[in-house]
Amino acid sequence: MTMTEAPGILESGVLEKTALETYVPPTKPSLVGLSRAELSERLGSIGVPEKQRKMRAQQLWHWMYVRGAQTFADMTNVSKDMRAELEQHFTVDRPEVVTEQISNDGTRKWLLRLPGDGVGRAHEVECVYIPETDRGTLCVSSQVGCTLNCSFCHTGTQRLVRNLTAGEIVGQIMVARDRLNDWIDRETPNGNRLVTNIVMMGMGEPLYNFDAVRDALLIVSDNEGIGISRRRITLSTSGVVPNIARTGDEIGVMLAISLHAVRDELRNELVPLNRKYPIKELLDACRAYPGSSNSRRITFEYVMLKGVNDSLDDARLLVKLLKGIPAKINLIPFNPWPGSKYECSDWDQIEKFSEYVFNAGYSSPVRTPRGRDILAACGQLKSETEKLSARERQALRAMAMTD
Repeated sequence: MTMTEAPGILESGVLEKTALETYVPPTKPSLVGLSRAELSERLGSIGVPEKQRKMRAQQLWHWMYVRGAQTFADMTNVSKDMRAELEQHFTVDRPEVVTEQISNDGTRKWLLRLPGDGVGRAHEVECVYIPETDRGTLCVSSQVGCTLNCSFCHTGTQRLVRNLTAGEIVGQIMVARDRLNDWIDRETPNGNRLVTNIVMMGMGEPLYNFDAVRDALLIVSDNEGIGISRRRITLSTSGVVPNIARTGDEIGVMLAISLHAVRDELRNELVPLNRKYPIKELLDACRAYPGSSNSRRITFEYVMLKGVNDSLDDARLLVKLLKGIPAKINLIPFNPWPGSKYECSDWDQIEKFSEYVFNAGYSSPVRTPRGRDILAACGQLKSETEKLSARERQALRAMAMTD
């Protein structure tokens, strides 16, 4: 097979990466991430009578997704015999916190080890909690590594190890609630929860792991479970066009597009997936996105790169391209990382760009960089931790266990 014939390869370089591994479930799998129907099936597999399964599945659902139970022993309205049987076959494990870093601005980043079979190197991802005055946003990963090779993104320089399961995606949210003591009712500026918003903007391309992301977000948005409104869940994609309509139809969450350029030639470099799904095709899919309206606008993310994509000509073409799409433009100051060839646009230029877009009728907030000091900002996830030696990882895990 030649370079040009290989899947995901173009003459100009790697377009999409192939996963190096597949998920290997542990001997005792976790029930986290299962729907009610799947819970019922698992109960049937250990001999629970059919007439009891619906009730037992609802009990498990409530304890996992409403109460945040971390062991079957916590499930006090389940009989001792049933708890013992569950303990023999399953767990309610979520990812293990290896390290927690807290930024000067209050942002928290967790390095999470995923439950596995104990064979080979443990798989790890990062997720980030960003507290604000009116909300608390959790940035969640969908893959170990990243499928794509966006040139401005440090996360995109890493290998794609494998897709996450629905349980590993839901588990990140459960870990955040564990660490923030966010399962109990509380009075906060945001209501009764600290984690109020979810963004699928962590490691990976969510639409290349569609089924698991869909199944996870349906659990997260279930009113009788974790209960985060679909209007408070945003899925960000680099432009996997065939799955954009499916996202609206099957998940129904808010959509964000990692655009970053208004000309195909430049976007081909910044977001190589553009060679497969160019700007016109991507924007046509956005115009047809199910449920989009002025009250459910699509967010277009646009990283500001000095002398690359930040001219007023770029701003004018951006406005022209988005005509007819209920949209807002989220301008992102570039977050530097070692070895990058890009620089962040000057603040005066960012303001001029934002003012032009705003005067054209589009909301154009400039995202305040959060967590830069702990490499938790946009495009920085899983950078320094990937370089750690086995001995350093072991030391950090020991520190985390004493927190």
